[in-house]
Amino acid sequence: MKVTLSALNTHESSFTPLVVIELAQDVKEETKEWLKNRIISRKKDGGAQLLFRPLLNKYEKETLENQNLYLVGASRIRLLLGAEAVGLVKECSDNTMRAFMYGTRHNFKGFDDDNDDFLTMAERQFIIKHELESLRARDEKMIPGYPQAKLYPGKSLLRRLLTSGIVIQVFPLHDNEALKKLEDTWYTRFTLKYQPIDSIRGYFGETIALYFGFLEYFTFALVPVAVLGLPYYLFVWENYDKYVVFASFNLIWSTVILEVWKRGCASMTYRWGTLVMKRQFEEPRPGYHGVLGINAVTGREEPLYPSYKRQLRIYLVSLPFVCLCLYFSLFVMMIYFDMEAWALDLHENSRSEWTSILLYVPSIIYAIVIEIMNRLYRYAAEFLTSWENHRLESAYQNHLILKVLVFNFLNCFASLFYIAFVLRDMKLLRQSLATLLITSQIFNQIVESLLPYWLQKKQHVKVKKKVQALKADIDATLYEQVVLEKEMGTYLGTFDDYLELFLQFGYVSLFSCVYPLAAAFAVLNNLTEVNSDALKMCRVFKRPFSEPSASIGVWQLAFETMSVISVVTNCALIGMSPQVNALFPESKADLILIVVAVEHALLALKFILAFAIPDKPRHIQMKLARLEFESLEALKQQQMKHVAENLKEDWREGGKEEAP
Repeated sequence: MKVTLSALNTHESSFTPLVVIELAQDVKEETKEWLKNRIISRKKDGGAQLLFRPLLNKYEKETLENQNLYLVGASRIRLLLGAEAVGLVKECSDNTMRAFMYGTRHNFKGFDDDNDDFLTMAERQFIIKHELESLRARDEKMIPGYPQAKLYPGKSLLRRLLTSGIVIQVFPLHDNEALKKLEDTWYTRFTLKYQPIDSIRGYFGETIALYFGFLEYFTFALVPVAVLGLPYYLFVWENYDKYVVFASFNLIWSTVILEVWKRGCASMTYRWGTLVMKRQFEEPRPGYHGVLGINAVTGREEPLYPSYKRQLRIYLVSLPFVCLCLYFSLFVMMIYFDMEAWALDLHENSRSEWTSILLYVPSIIYAIVIEIMNRLYRYAAEFLTSWENHRLESAYQNHLILKVLVFNFLNCFASLFYIAFVLRDMKLLRQSLATLLITSQIFNQIVESLLPYWLQKKQHVKVKKKVQALKADIDATLYEQVVLEKEMGTYLGTFDDYLELFLQFGYVSLFSCVYPLAAAFAVLNNLTEVNSDALKMCRVFKRPFSEPSASIGVWQLAFETMSVISVVTNCALIGMSPQVNALFPESKADLILIVVAVEHALLALKFILAFAIPDKPRHIQMKLARLEFESLEALKQQQMKHVAENLKEDWREGGKEEAP
């Protein structure tokens, strides 16, 4: 028998605050009362059946700064029923991973009626976010108190409140005690050690834990390339024929590490339960809009938007805009080469120490300009992709990533391809590659972590002084925490972090035979990146909502595509080297044919390795097969029971009291 929310008392007089909702200062009382009723009402009445109270009571509002801040929580039973609703997977007593069900809760490992730690805080906040986002308009035609804020059946209330400016933000609270424990084992002591990935997952959720797991794995995977590249850099710099071994190793390495990562990722996500977590039919993304209609698949009422209009927007507006940005990027690149030529002429005429330093200035300026252009383009790409009005969040993310990757690839690597295959200046290629790599790493460290951390520390001091100056006879600890966290920046996801690693992978793999030292610089950067990103997550940004993930998603394909491109570039660079050209003094056609043949052979080897290495370890495959078999058996039993009940009913109708 399925347990329903209406059958249980899911209201408690006190609760642990998990999520904060900030309303605008001038929100009307009737709007607040309506929102409160929708949040605390029972599910059958269209509510979320959560716990909701203001941060400050009436007396405290008169004493302290009047903030429209509200705390949202849930009773223990409500959270458990919510875990079943979102399909969370937990480990059973028989060591298998199964979708949690409230009716069989005692079969799950670690569950106890008196234990509140069965669900992690990240999971509890994810459940509350899901329930808040599931609040839909029913009979309301508008938000009470705001006639201009129209509603229609099925419209997401939270999204409408955010877009109309009634709700400023919704964010999960930090658990200061748990955060301190995590920091002590993560980044406060700078030592070479494995990260506490499971603890990161328990606090921030699977998506962020997978990013830090991939960052750590990628850093360790770079070590063999860095160690092998060092002697090549020191002893055989101009011997390009000897780089054939190094480039071949690099190409096989790039394939193997990506395949091995998939296996390790599958093991991790199976242990976390997200690998076997069933995906529900994907709901329309909150920003999707259109004429209200009926979805032909689900039969539900939702906005409908003609696909031809979306295609027109993509091909008539977005595509030309992206092409214009690519042209502008190439224009900036040609300005860089003019600056490079000017610096070289000045150095040849003067031959001074200052002009020697000046040779690196154009590359440094160009590297900074590239980073600025990448960030500006990112905002434009987000606006365009949102304007295209994609129904699904997955489609939105795929179109956004495609736009950003194409521009970033051209913006970061076009100058290197031009130097390598048009100018054919290997010395300038090495210099430009080194400058772009090092400058971009330093720039990202400052902009992403150090500067926001310094600004956040200043804000923290201001809030502390304000709270300490209050004459109120209350415990202002929670008030201080909420006010401080609401002023923090919002973490926009792992997109920029993966993009940084993707570009770093390109610098290391595309021109490995020209600059073998790139991997060593990448390792040094990533050792500090782990700590700066950890600091950013814990102390700079608001705590992000947990998001279940089974892999790094489309980024796996992006890295694999980059490794394929690196085969072509490295084979072409080796084929252009003077040593290789000397072997074919008369026939360049033979040289081209051999280079193409080697390139095809290496690509074939890459695809054979990718096919030969299974994406999931054998023991994970067996466990997944067992779960599928048990699900089919359970379905059979259910069908047989249903048939038996129907036969019994037929016999009774025919005058037979019991089955023969």
